[in-house]
Amino acid sequence: METKTPSSTFYAYLSRLRWIKRWGLKRNAYEENVMEHSWEVSVIAHTLALIKNRYYEGTVDANAVAAAALYHDITEVITGDLPTPIKYHSKEINTAYKQIEKQAEKELLNLLPEALWPDFQGLIHHELMPEEHVQIIKAADKISAYLKCQAELKAGNAEFETAAQELSRILSEYRQPEVIFFMRAFVPSCGLTLDGLMKTN
Repeated sequence: METKTPSSTFYAYLSRLRWIKRWGLKRNAYEENVMEHSWEVSVIAHTLALIKNRYYEGTVDANAVAAAALYHDITEVITGDLPTPIKYHSKEINTAYKQIEKQAEKELLNLLPEALWPDFQGLIHHELMPEEHVQIIKAADKISAYLKCQAELKAGNAEFETAAQELSRILSEYRQPEVIFFMRAFVPSCGLTLDGLMKTN
């Protein structure tokens, strides 16, 4: 018996993440969209999980972390990217935004064929993710934002000075050993030019 193929607009929505610009309140030397940011967070989170497992006796499912990280900002296709200063401007705004995010999660899940709901619930609904995964993805998100700020500063864009300082402070306070390892091993070379990278090999 042939399986009836359901119709879904889920990926049509996801494809529009490329049009959602990040850092909307700032002048950008290099524009960044949510789709490319999600990829960067995913590969950083995957690496953090592997570092945790290989160096610090972790037992994290690195592939599950990477998949969840790919979807970590999926709701922004509905909500747009609300800049951090606005999101945390007041308790009321933050609470309201979290409610909007939860509703967006439900709506996006409902776009999928019902048989796939169990597979996507743990990717889309943040409260269903293992706490260890959430913490790794949050750290990866901060690292990605830090790298963006450093790239903007290198381009001579002083608009990102305060954000860079704040993210540097936040990351310096992380006690997750995999985060400290990543910042020491991988981040310094991210500011190199192509010629500089080739000289290090």
